Amino acid sequence: MITVDGQGLTLAELEAVARERRPVRLHAEAAQRVRNARALLEVLLRGDRPIYGVNTGFGRLADVRISPADQRALQRNMVRSHAAGVGRRLPAEEVRAIMLLRANTLARGQSGCRLVVVERLLDLLNHGVHPEVPEIGSVGASGDLAPLAHVALVLTGEGQAEQNGELKDAAEVLRAVDVEPLDLSEKEAVALINGTQATTGIGALALCRFARALDAADVAGAMSLEGLKGTPDPFRSEIHAARPHPGQISTARRLWSLLQGSGIRESHRTGDPRVQDAYSLRCMPQVHGAAREACGYAHRILATEANSTTDNPLVLPRGAARDGRGTDAGADGEGAAGEPAPGMVISGGNFHAQIVAQCLDLVAIAAADMASICERRIDRLLNPDLSGLPAFLTTRPGTRSGLMIAQVTAADALSEMRVLATPASIDSVSTSASQEDHVSMGMAAARKVRRSVELLETVLAAEFLCAAQAVEFHRPLRAGDGVERALARVRDHVPRLTGDRPLGTDLETLAALVRAGELSQPEAVDEAGHDAADGDSDGLHRQT
Repeated sequence: MITVDGQGLTLAELEAVARERRPVRLHAEAAQRVRNARALLEVLLRGDRPIYGVNTGFGRLADVRISPADQRALQRNMVRSHAAGVGRRLPAEEVRAIMLLRANTLARGQSGCRLVVVERLLDLLNHGVHPEVPEIGSVGASGDLAPLAHVALVLTGEGQAEQNGELKDAAEVLRAVDVEPLDLSEKEAVALINGTQATTGIGALALCRFARALDAADVAGAMSLEGLKGTPDPFRSEIHAARPHPGQISTARRLWSLLQGSGIRESHRTGDPRVQDAYSLRCMPQVHGAAREACGYAHRILATEANSTTDNPLVLPRGAARDGRGTDAGADGEGAAGEPAPGMVISGGNFHAQIVAQCLDLVAIAAADMASICERRIDRLLNPDLSGLPAFLTTRPGTRSGLMIAQVTAADALSEMRVLATPASIDSVSTSASQEDHVSMGMAAARKVRRSVELLETVLAAEFLCAAQAVEFHRPLRAGDGVERALARVRDHVPRLTGDRPLGTDLETLAALVRAGELSQPEAVDEAGHDAADGDSDGLHRQT
């Protein structure tokens, strides 16, 4: 059971609810905060001052006052009009991540909605009801308006929702699980749709996969090094103490650990004419480590965003904010009856997804560079002029093509990843009659990083396929203990290539193992007694 309190949600818990469908519940203190914020809003509504999205219109229409009689109609119309998404339906796990994040931000008690709104989101999660959410339609400016509106629409009994793989009218699905549709009250539409939860949810799930792919890349790189009879000396701690970036140190320790006990290494310790290995082998700590630093930064940003209030305006209790223009002046202001105001409603810009979009763009860049170094190792494994092994790792080059096309597949994936590494967050298209004149393109960044990580998993699958084959050409010599454990896992699912066969199934199988983390953690303990997970800059793979 995952407890939602608005403050402590981890990305590992988010993934557990999204992918494993762990049940959720609301913390009692969070429920009281939600009640308090709603009570504050209702006090302030007794006055005549404008409150954005409650007694005014939205966006460019913020100057239009809405009468008390029309305020509930405003909420219904906002959800309906903003549910303008198009394109492919988001998968259930991404919709679940979005719903959990929205419930968690409302649980902070700074949005002014009724408690029932939070409870309904959690009810749908626990019943496995997933609104239909198209993936196109958000620029990440006033939040992810269209995706979140599609979620809110189902809460009101409109739109469509999926349960048990079947898409039906929302009203029918809600009746089936005995959940009453919501009649949205003042502020609740904007509380539901103003925020970054679609960008953050999709991005966070992709980041969890990226963290596992980074760990798998260390394992694949160590296996490739053994296949190419490289040296582990560049991974010695003394080198990395001289340039102590945490990600670099972590990667070096993992590689050193994976390679302990290698008979292949001992076979060429003396008499080897090579002075240094190629960069794709020797510089793994520096390149993989840079990606770990990016992953760690993105993890910090997304974990903070997951536990933030991102709608507008904010409903703040007395003393929470004292400066700026708001409905009341904070602790020193007065309520409708001349009494000290219990708090304030104040407009800001927490819905803007720029920081999330930028960090996801960074992850896409890091993923592309990881795929680039992996593809170079694949090429070295298959090229007899570089590997000293049979061409394309087949015993009958010419008659057989062996693993030739695995590198072509990796090259195709890498080319697309380089396109996807172009940042979305540097773009901006003015919307809402130039009221929203700088936007983040956060959803575009999230879709890019999701695809980038998927392609990285494919490139890693190709490296595992080739590296395992290369190591076996050195039998009866054994690779490092961690490499041998990984090789055994590969062979549990994909047999050694003895004659040509279609490789697509092999690559998809190995990509699935990378995605699941099955090839991420087979390392041993190094001679200093350090587990290879120690000192990781991101800490994410330990959670997931």
